[in-house]
Amino acid sequence: MAYLNVNNQSLYYEDHGDKEAPVILFMHGFLMSSKMFASQVEFFSSYRIITFDARAFGKTKWDGKPFSLYDTVSDCMAILDHLGIEKVILAGMSQGGYAALRVALRFPSRVQGLILISTSAHIDSEEVKTGYREVRDTWMNHGLLSELHENLMTGIIGPKDGNECHWNKWTPLWQERTGEQIFHAMNNLIDRDDIQSFLPDIKCPALIIHGDQDFGVPFSMGQYLYQNLPNAVGFIKIEDGAHGAIMTHAETVNGTLLYHLENHLLPKLEKQD
Repeated sequence: MAYLNVNNQSLYYEDHGDKEAPVILFMHGFLMSSKMFASQVEFFSSYRIITFDARAFGKTKWDGKPFSLYDTVSDCMAILDHLGIEKVILAGMSQGGYAALRVALRFPSRVQGLILISTSAHIDSEEVKTGYREVRDTWMNHGLLSELHENLMTGIIGPKDGNECHWNKWTPLWQERTGEQIFHAMNNLIDRDDIQSFLPDIKCPALIIHGDQDFGVPFSMGQYLYQNLPNAVGFIKIEDGAHGAIMTHAETVNGTLLYHLENHLLPKLEKQD
């Protein structure tokens, strides 16, 4: 657990596991923090697992200025450079997946593989962007109203019934987020560029994980990645999984992910070496 002062930020990151093992760096989704990968940090203890909090979330001390996904790319690379890590498997959930894809495009020699969780290469429709702006402006002007909280929590975590522990975990953390943090973090997503046409340029092996009840990033977006990334080696469909299924369904997902990692993704890397 440490801070790295770089890019005018104080980035909070954690470095777990065997320093000689393959490295997996997890990047979290919108409204989340590195805490969302607690189950994976524990389960993949035989690997070197790195997490960090993106700007405006978690424990990272953000400078208060507007930022984009390419700033997250720079933050990710700064942490890898600081730790002396030349090659990495990037695992990104939603917002973190958007960033992971862009890291792979900008620094292909550094990214050995991708694990893309509940994410997409698309931009959002104007209708979806309008909805996000309403969320942004409501939070900015009125705070986390109860109806807004319930809608967001249901969309990301799923219904409270059956997911109460996750609701209880994230509610106080969301309540700590200021309107200014949400404003700029949401703009970071709304204004992202369309990278669909660049997917053929991503040559590293990729695993796709997506819940079939994900309405934040529709299931079809995961299917699109699997069909259009030239070296997609596996697709994990999470039955009854909402947007944050990597958390809510961790007990079943982790084992399946480990199987795909060790039987599909890592063998590809060994052949390349």
